Amino acid sequence: MGHGNEHGHGHGHGKMELPDYRQWKVEGTPLEKVQEMLAKRGLRDPWARNEAWRYMGGFAKPVTLTEVFTRGLKWGFAAFVIALGIEYTLFPPKKSGGHH
Repeated sequence: MGHGNEHGHGHGHGKMELPDYRQWKVEGTPLEKVQEMLAKRGLRDPWARNEAWRYMGGFAKPVTLTEVFTRGLKWGFAAFVIALGIEYTLFPPKKSGGHH
């Protein structure tokens, strides 16, 4: 029916380029110890290389507790201030002359 690419309908959605699986190495990661333990039992994990990316590059840097709290704290505090401002603007506190 002439829609360009048969399934993508010509919207520029080509096949996604995946990195070469051979760039990930189990050696030098905690997975190497797992492979050694499996080898002692006559086993191996053929999919270990697919998990090795977690231990390389930017993913290898451990996240500290300080980063966990500070990463979302500024955005969370900003959202809190905005929500508080909206609440006080739309629903101002009632000013009564006496106590309670």
